Amino acid sequence: MADAPKPLLHVEHLCKEFPVESGLIASHMKNARKVHAVNDVSFDIMPGETFGLVGESGCGKSTTGRCIMRLTEPTSGLVEFEGKDVGKMNKRELKALRRDMQFIFQDPYASLNPRMTIGEIISEPLIIHNVMPNADERIAFVRELLDVVGLNPEHINRYPHEFSGGQRQRVGIARAFALRPKLIICDEPVSALDVSIQAQVLNLLTDLQKEYGTAYLFIAHDLSVVQHISDRVAVMYLGSMMEYSDWRSLYAEPCHPYTQSLLSAVPIPDPDVQHSRKRIILKGDPPSPIEPPSGCLFHTRCPIAQARCSSETPQLREIAPGHFCSCHFAEPNPIKDASIEL
Repeated sequence: MADAPKPLLHVEHLCKEFPVESGLIASHMKNARKVHAVNDVSFDIMPGETFGLVGESGCGKSTTGRCIMRLTEPTSGLVEFEGKDVGKMNKRELKALRRDMQFIFQDPYASLNPRMTIGEIISEPLIIHNVMPNADERIAFVRELLDVVGLNPEHINRYPHEFSGGQRQRVGIARAFALRPKLIICDEPVSALDVSIQAQVLNLLTDLQKEYGTAYLFIAHDLSVVQHISDRVAVMYLGSMMEYSDWRSLYAEPCHPYTQSLLSAVPIPDPDVQHSRKRIILKGDPPSPIEPPSGCLFHTRCPIAQARCSSETPQLREIAPGHFCSCHFAEPNPIKDASIEL
């Protein structure tokens, strides 16, 4: 019997807390208030897979990605890359890890050094990791990489301010792929771009994945974007994982009320179908992460919440093969009569 494939990235019970009060006095306060930005998040990413992480702004998606890369130190939990504990790595080991794990930042305007040419920006990881010491080889490689990501190799000596947002994001993608990493964390890489440019960047990421076999952790708040690039999708709310499965099961039969409500807001490019759909309107605003609700985090806005939801925290459990959900009443499309006809 063949051994089961091992995950490239393993995340288990990952937590990150930020103190609300700052200063020396607050750091010594036993009962100092904290924001639970990431709360008990667990998942695996297989080699060459795209794992989509979605949720509304402030739910902890980007913090999860930064904790995995140790750009932000996690409060607790385990992150393993190829079986090695990332949390226990020293600076030398962490530098070696960065060759295999790269990051594409959300803002293409803030993530590029305005004082460096795009050639210098893309060359920087090669120089830091001493991958290509010969300058002529490095320049030739950068020109080739610019062509691969759809930019003119002759623009190698131009500066970031001379490019549009979509072109700058292509520079960021080229920089991330310069070391041929095994995993790239894409932190909302298309959210700042026009819709037409979004499609181009998504197609580019898909083509590069097919060519190099790179795995992605794709962070986004747009479910329609995640659908087109992800193999599996996880939904976060208030720092916690609500549901995850392969994208077909999640979109066809969401089993968490929050997932179902998010999907009801995704527009369908068919006027007749769109007009006949039921839109699920959630009541109220998301609670403060400083004082999260007791029991199920979603119960204050959930149309099907019952008494046990406010007192008993649901566990993330497998309700179908490969389909996990954190809800006491998990079932396909759980919101029935509670939806609102528009």
